[in-house]
Amino acid sequence: MTPEEIQKMLSLGEGQRIEFKSSIRSVGVIGKVVCGFLNSSGGYLICGIDERGPVPGIDASEEKISQLERKLYEGISPRAYVSLQVEELEGKLILIIEVPAGKDVPYAFDNVFYIRDGERSKTADAETIRDMIMRREIEPERWERRFSIADIGTDVDTDEVQAAVQDAFKVRRAFFRQKEDPFMVLEDFSAAKYGRLTNGGDVLFCHNPSRHIPQIRIRAMRYNSDKAGEKFSDNKTFEGPLYTIFEEAYSFIVRNTPSVSRFIKGDPKRQDAPLYPEDAVREALINALAHRDYAAASGGVAIHIYPNRLEIWNSGPLPDGVTEENLPLGHISVLRNPDIAHVLYMRGLMEKAGRGSVLMIKKCRESGLRDPVWKSDPKLGVTVTFFAPEVTPEVTTEVLAEVATEVKKLVLAIEGEHSRAELQDLLGLKDAEHFRKSYLNSAVEAGLVELTIPEKPRSPSQKYRHTDKGRQVKKMLERDGAVS
Repeated sequence: MTPEEIQKMLSLGEGQRIEFKSSIRSVGVIGKVVCGFLNSSGGYLICGIDERGPVPGIDASEEKISQLERKLYEGISPRAYVSLQVEELEGKLILIIEVPAGKDVPYAFDNVFYIRDGERSKTADAETIRDMIMRREIEPERWERRFSIADIGTDVDTDEVQAAVQDAFKVRRAFFRQKEDPFMVLEDFSAAKYGRLTNGGDVLFCHNPSRHIPQIRIRAMRYNSDKAGEKFSDNKTFEGPLYTIFEEAYSFIVRNTPSVSRFIKGDPKRQDAPLYPEDAVREALINALAHRDYAAASGGVAIHIYPNRLEIWNSGPLPDGVTEENLPLGHISVLRNPDIAHVLYMRGLMEKAGRGSVLMIKKCRESGLRDPVWKSDPKLGVTVTFFAPEVTPEVTTEVLAEVATEVKKLVLAIEGEHSRAELQDLLGLKDAEHFRKSYLNSAVEAGLVELTIPEKPRSPSQKYRHTDKGRQVKKMLERDGAVS
């Protein structure tokens, strides 16, 4: 999260889904809050915050955070996906613990059940526990928890299991009873129980899950034109354990999109990079695999690469509580397949939880691209689209010289999207009319700035952002030095 996003969360104050702690010394206190969130609607626990004074911060050494994560992992039952992220605020380190609403209530921490009661977590009484158990019993078992027809002795790829163990060690999440025993590891990953593999375990660790679950395959196509049709230059279908097909699918995307040269802020040299930012594309792809509807026999994940865009589709609509509108803002993660997501997190592939969409937008903006767009349909599923840069005339030094100083200052000030008042404040201008005529209108007329809602120019939600030409001009101004 950015400091601004954290401050916005802090401004909301403590409540049903947000709680603050000044330290991480008491694992019992933290575990109680996490457990309460799991048994309720999820939430954020922010450690290193004191509402009564300056931010105290925490000791956020890798060893301290790893110990806390291990104790939470061992204390929470049944296993649950919980994300820990260290961030910086006012020069101090804080810890943000994101807890999605649990799918396997009731949860306990150190054998005690907790629920949220307004701003605090409290011990659940017997009647509440009984109600949660009864509600769970009448709900259908999640697809990933059902037993697979795969044979745990012959179908499991033990090399893949050991690769997962090694990845967990690399990111300091190796919470295993006996790492050399693949069957115990599978149980620790919630991928097996009672000596049988679950559907989730099949997807994650079998040699070829598509023999039992055909919809696990990823289909990938690169088209020669901007419309889907019969002509394509590359077409692949990927099969195998989830991590393997994820890496192969990403390689397909890189292979079928050009590299571009960009100026990185603070570096005068051009750098070659993928057309679409790596972190954003990997996040989109891992989200498609983690959140898709595996139960749909006709479902799947598909990649479509066109000259002007990249589309990643997965079956199943957005989970309840997640909308196309709140994705760009971030949200408490809602997991369709928490066991699969948990293994991906243990392997270091799902770090941002409900803020992956924010990361994707940030990386695209840093690369000078339009924001990605999400479309969700109850029947068709979810598609995220990345857009290639529009082809614009090269901005020459002569063209740049014709841009007014006021417009240059405005172009340099823009980072993402801003309201008119925000831009005026950024430039320290008090005369609104002078700002509108000499700065904003001139920048729009020059094709360097555009409206986010052009069809409603007077909308109270109106904001302004760079055009492709504007981004190019900003890079040249940053490279050449300050505006006089």
